Formats: sequence, C-alpha cells, structure tokens
Amino acid sequence: MNNQLELDDYKQQVADLYSRRSANYDNGDWHPRIAHRLVEYAHLRLGQHVLDIATGTGMLAIEAAQIVGIEGRVIGIDISTGMIEQAKRKAEILGLDNVEFQLADAEALNFLENSFDCIFCSSALIWMSDLSGALQHWYKLLKPGGLLGFHAFADTAFVGGVVTQRVLEKYGVSLLFSKPTGTVEKCHNLLKQAGFVEIDIKTEQDGGYISLESAKGMWAGNGSAPVPGQHPNPLLQLSSEQLTQARVEFDAELETLQTEQGIWNDITIFYTFGRKAA
Repeated sequence: MNNQLELDDYKQQVADLYSRRSANYDNGDWHPRIAHRLVEYAHLRLGQHVLDIATGTGMLAIEAAQIVGIEGRVIGIDISTGMIEQAKRKAEILGLDNVEFQLADAEALNFLENSFDCIFCSSALIWMSDLSGALQHWYKLLKPGGLLGFHAFADTAFVGGVVTQRVLEKYGVSLLFSKPTGTVEKCHNLLKQAGFVEIDIKTEQDGGYISLESAKGMWAGNGSAPVPGQHPNPLLQLSSEQLTQARVEFDAELETLQTEQGIWNDITIFYTFGRKAA
C-alpha cells in the first residue's frame, strides 16, 4: 500500500473529515466499547490473520493483535492519514510487533485473495461508495470459512440524523445515513447477496438521554460536509435560505422531544457476521 492515495472527491472529503477528528477520536468510551463487542463476538484465536477495515485510531486492530498473539497478524487500513498516525503511535507505545497500519482504500485493496481469517469493519460501513461491491471485494480476501464482522446502526439511531432526515424530506432531499443497513433484514440481505453464509446478527440497544443543546449540535444539514454513501452532497441543491429555515425547523422539532431526563438518543446496533463458504 502507498503512502499517498489517489482518492475521488467524496473519499477525500471523508478522509479529511476523519483526519480532523483523529486527535480527539479516542475521547469517551463509546467507540472502544462497541469495537470490543465486535471482537468479542468474533471469538478470535491465536495465530489468526485479521484485516481491520477503516481502522481509525486502531482500537479494534490493537485489541485483535493482543488476542491473535505473535503467531498471528493484524493489518489495519484507513484512508485518513490522521487516523493512521494515531494508530501507529498507539501500537508503538504498546510495543506490538504483530500489527501494522496502512493508508489504503477499503474498496480497492490489493491483498491476495484468501488471505484473512477475519475481516472487521467497525462503525464505517455506510461510508463506502458501494456497499454491495465492498462486501463482495472483502469476501474474496477471506480464507474459505473466514468471518466478516461489522457494525450497522438501525435507521432509528442517532436522533440528530433522524430528525435531520425528516426535516429535509420536506425540501425534497433524501439522506441515506443508516438506511441501507437500518434493519436486520437489510443487513442479512447485503451479506447474502455478497455470497456470505452462516449469517448471524446480534441486536443490542445502546444510547441514552442527551441534552437539548447536544441534540441541536447533531444537525447534519451542513452542505460542506460529506454525507455517508452519497456524492455529490444532496444538500447542495438547496439554497442557503432553505438550509437556514430547515435548521430552524430541526431545532423546533427537537424541542418537542425534550423530557425531564433530556432527549432520548437511540443507538441500536446490529453486530453483523457472515462467513465465506468453506
């Protein structure tokens, strides 16, 4: 894999977004906790070879490396230089010799087919340009009997995104967000169509109450930011006046959801697994 990537406009925007987030990405315990659950469900073993797609700061890859041991191997890939730098720094501090991090496009990997016992994609599947194509690509990289595991989020998850979608629909804008993976059936069908068998999806409800201020900060109607799986950004078809009015409606709708505890922010997660036929 190269130190420089040639990315299209959409992927470069995503890479830049996550590079900006890289310094603070490990703040809080939510990302590490759900990454751990994905690893836990996979039942990794000593000596296995693992690929971590969209590794971010390497939290999943590092945990996997500690499980597979010195006889195993873990490769974490990401399109964000900032994320890869953070991951390398963490692995170096821990003295891990069986994990490496590479700058690479998850949808155009040049690893040999049948290379990995397990492939993970933690919290990033909806950012792929072509979900079905990505899953088919990763299928080829798994060894026969190998396991793919990814996070998917329900279409009810993340109140800011849900309300943003609802408001913008009035303006003729359809944002996908988690819709392509928003139900157990959709996750199952995506894996089945890519050739996976022994599909197993474990549903867990996460989330909690957040303040009205925090909820308002989740407005996703910024036309300059990338939208998962959609390019060009559908919001570009709206005028600044329309976006301003939509934001007013977004804030007003959130205010109707306010309770004494705050606003409920659902984060229903589908821990989704499928195997390559043996």
